[in-house]
Amino acid sequence: MSDFVMSIAGEAVPTEGTFGVRNPATGEVFAQAPECSREQLNAAFDAAAKAARDWKLDEALRRATLLKAAGVLLASGGELAPILTGEQGKPLGDAGIEVFASAIWCQYFANLETPTQIIQDNDEALVEVARRPLGVVAAITPWNFPLLLSFWKIAPALLAGNTLVLKPSPFTPLTTLKVGELLRDVFPPGVVNIVSGGDELGAWMTTHPVPRKISFTGSIETGKKVAMSAAPDLKRVTLELGGNDPAIVLDDADPAIVATAIFAGAFNNNGQVCSAIKRVYVPEALYDDVVEGLAAHAKAIKVGDGTEPDSKLGPINNEPQFERVKELVADALSHGARAASGGQAMDRPGYFFEPTILAGLSDGTRIVDEEQFGPALPVISYRDLGDAIDRANATHFGLSGSVWGADTERAAAVAAQLECGTAWVNTHLALSPEQPFGGFKWSGIGVENGPWGLAEFTEFQVVHRSKAANGLNMNTAGLVS
Repeated sequence: MSDFVMSIAGEAVPTEGTFGVRNPATGEVFAQAPECSREQLNAAFDAAAKAARDWKLDEALRRATLLKAAGVLLASGGELAPILTGEQGKPLGDAGIEVFASAIWCQYFANLETPTQIIQDNDEALVEVARRPLGVVAAITPWNFPLLLSFWKIAPALLAGNTLVLKPSPFTPLTTLKVGELLRDVFPPGVVNIVSGGDELGAWMTTHPVPRKISFTGSIETGKKVAMSAAPDLKRVTLELGGNDPAIVLDDADPAIVATAIFAGAFNNNGQVCSAIKRVYVPEALYDDVVEGLAAHAKAIKVGDGTEPDSKLGPINNEPQFERVKELVADALSHGARAASGGQAMDRPGYFFEPTILAGLSDGTRIVDEEQFGPALPVISYRDLGDAIDRANATHFGLSGSVWGADTERAAAVAAQLECGTAWVNTHLALSPEQPFGGFKWSGIGVENGPWGLAEFTEFQVVHRSKAANGLNMNTAGLVS
């Protein structure tokens, strides 16, 4: 597969250099992606800046274009899903869902009302608070949901009146590049520009003088670098970073029910979800039953190449992440943890790791304290609920968490004590375009989705219209500096 090119100013843009993209199910390079030069990045930002002048003036066009883009995505699932599976590893069915969800995000923002707020309307003045676009947005997306997380940025940025230059992860650039091709005739030239390359390209984007906003999804380490790069130019930032989501099981929970639901919340996308369950706290009386239930699911689920129709979990996406999961599991086992299921890499080509449930460990173990981002789940026992809540919160992470119990009011009261952006009760990973998503502490700055996410791509502007008879009304009481 070598027919992937960048999209700049509505045109297909070839490059002198390319880089290999590996299929995680084999570990082998199966496609070449274009390597953006610094001159081409300048051209992309220049095109976005020029397009912004007219784009911000026509809200009806912006809404119609997003709806048209949604239609293209819905019609192209059969073409896009195999590319996504090839580069990311997820099963074809899940890849199709990701394409579908991307269209849903476009539809949601195309239809989202954006009323102007009136804060004064009397004989003296009409004062409105409006939202204005920032201008050009630099968007950088990760490899776990490369298409969906692109549209978490594209859809609200465009509705707000911004234009955009987007860089997907070098591990998964192909589907996004193909979407850029499919949408070249949908968006006016320069409104959406898709470039690809490695970490150096990301650094060029965050320090470039044109963009006024950086929207980044990725690791905490890289997010801190993005924030530092943006600071000298006072660029606005939204950073959606890592998570180490706790699930707290209460003593009135049904072990069989919570084991089924928690397994789904932990192993979705093979555990490669920033807001997936990463650690589970279980009362001692229920501990063995919950561990046994989780292990039974882990042993039964089919792991394989995403193109195989019966595969439910694919490989880990890339070799560095594969090695990290191996390292964290080995470290846990060396410190006394027990693998109730799995515990090692699978004996086959590619980046496959057995779905692993780890028991007999506690906080202070790396896989509990750090974000594993893969198919390995530590289960920790507790005696005192207050202690479990404290341990769940004793981390730099604060993306999301969940509480599980028969008494939903009690569970909700516990969930309210979690220091995180989303606290679920008897569910996890329940996300939707109208629901704000963001994190506490090191898990991010700002939010995505809903009207709150849309606001992240805007600036406030007060429009004050005097109603004085002579057209002038100087309120000296308000002249303060």
